[in-house]
Amino acid sequence: MKQSIDLDTIHSPEDIRSMNIEQLTALAGEMRAALMRKLSTRGGHVGPNLGMVEAIIAMHYVFDTPKDKIVYDVSHQTYPHKMLTGRMKAFTDPAHYGDVTGYTNPAESEYDLFSVGHTSTALALATGLAKARDLAGGDENVIAVVGDGSLGGGEALEGLNYGSTLGSNFIVVVNDNDMSIAENHGGLYADLRLLRNSNGTAEPNIFRAMGYAYRYVHYGNNLRSLIEKFRSVRNIAYPVVVHINTMKGMGLRVAESDKESFHYAGPFDLQTGAPLKTAPAGTAPQAYTDIFALHMLERMKKDSRTVVLNAGTPGAVGFYPERRREAGRRFVDVGIAEQMCTGMASGLAKGGMRPVMAVVDSFIQRAYDQLSQDVAINHMPAVFALFHTGVLGMTDETHLGFFDISMITGIPEINFLAPVCRQEYIAMLDWAMEHADMPVVVRAPGGEVVEDDSRELLADYSRPKYEFVRRGGKIALLGAGNFFYIMREAADLLAESGVECTLINPRCLSQLDEEALDTLKDYDIVITAEDGTADGGWGQRVAAYLGSSRTKVRVLGLPKKFENRFRAAELMEACSLTPQAIASIACEAVK
Repeated sequence: MKQSIDLDTIHSPEDIRSMNIEQLTALAGEMRAALMRKLSTRGGHVGPNLGMVEAIIAMHYVFDTPKDKIVYDVSHQTYPHKMLTGRMKAFTDPAHYGDVTGYTNPAESEYDLFSVGHTSTALALATGLAKARDLAGGDENVIAVVGDGSLGGGEALEGLNYGSTLGSNFIVVVNDNDMSIAENHGGLYADLRLLRNSNGTAEPNIFRAMGYAYRYVHYGNNLRSLIEKFRSVRNIAYPVVVHINTMKGMGLRVAESDKESFHYAGPFDLQTGAPLKTAPAGTAPQAYTDIFALHMLERMKKDSRTVVLNAGTPGAVGFYPERRREAGRRFVDVGIAEQMCTGMASGLAKGGMRPVMAVVDSFIQRAYDQLSQDVAINHMPAVFALFHTGVLGMTDETHLGFFDISMITGIPEINFLAPVCRQEYIAMLDWAMEHADMPVVVRAPGGEVVEDDSRELLADYSRPKYEFVRRGGKIALLGAGNFFYIMREAADLLAESGVECTLINPRCLSQLDEEALDTLKDYDIVITAEDGTADGGWGQRVAAYLGSSRTKVRVLGLPKKFENRFRAAELMEACSLTPQAIASIACEAVK
């Protein structure tokens, strides 16, 4: 008789530890069905979580969590973990679907050890936990779960290298589904494929070579095999790798056959996999990622030096499989390794190519040192195209696009450009690729694409030159990037009340147009707005420059805070980043 499990009776791992294998198998089926219902309704990371249901059940069944410590990398594969650790209703009850984040979060549960949204971190974090345990005389198991291509990242390899020297309990679970977010890249994954094809017996074995004991589970979605293998390493006294061969998207046919599209998906039809929201046929691209990718493909046809690089997230920058095939060798995915990607861009520039590293905004911070040392100090004309920026980008605290302006513009010799519309975006990209003799960052505006033929496009963006869109009065509104249009609306409101103002599009955020700012030194108030943190941002540099004049400066921007799952409109209102609030600030200043 088929077993049935009431998921709402599962409140902690203790509730599953008395189950037999048939009950655990039924539990896995019920959890997978609940995940499919939620994911098809709300969207989320589909493939990674469907593929990890059995492995996470087996780990919580065997290990004494939360005493035993599990660190997940990347934590977008932890929905089943959340289901077993007191958050089941967030996956079974539509009224509670929004209760939890998509990543591990210590504020939610003691079973979540770290807020983790970036890849390749679990091994380093777990080595620290293991070392702390050893120094304190503890005896708990420490488990690092590595998956979805993150093993190829530099920090993961550094952690793997050090972890083997601990000489104590350190368990590395390698979730090998033969995928990253897209396909895997790098020689390491050829070795993993050999191990899979040989049932774990092939040589060379990178894990043994680095000093680990090694265990292999060929059917990584088989509970009996997983439980047996995890039991064999529980309380082990030395470092060991448990290599499990899982199926990404397990149980959902469309996710099994199209793993890249269903790594992360919006709401979709559970039967066909078709998205529930689609743009009308024949409409123009509505994302800067599409505009970028299509423009780069055209440039590749005209200039054989054009090379686009990416670190493991090609779909997130507009390079879907068919576009990668069209680009051929001149689209380079290095795997989830932003540091290496940035260094490679510098090397390509030195070699005479025109490289563009396309990257999700919150991931470029992983390559800060390379931007400074490998690129800027060496004056390499590499281009960095940032996407999903600012308040209209991603809303998880681990993926915020708030910090790039203050971070990158603090590095000398980098030209940071903030276009306001599609026309300016293309003009800046083309100049950077054709004429720049320096590193250039082109920050795609957040939100929907804006068409604006009225902008003054420059032939040379090497030096800051502000665009004076309107002149008049003793109020100046300077709006950077897509916040320019908020300032334009504020200027319209002021005009309606009979107040003249000057409206400026600054274009460049890494250097100041001092000549333009000098003309504002007798103004009553200058208001700046940028789609990044006010603290340490471009507006504060404007305020510092005008500090010795009579002009009052009000700097508007986003908070230097890890906001989590915020509503953009509410956050902007709280930061006075609305046309009405800006117009009110201006009026108050000139009373």
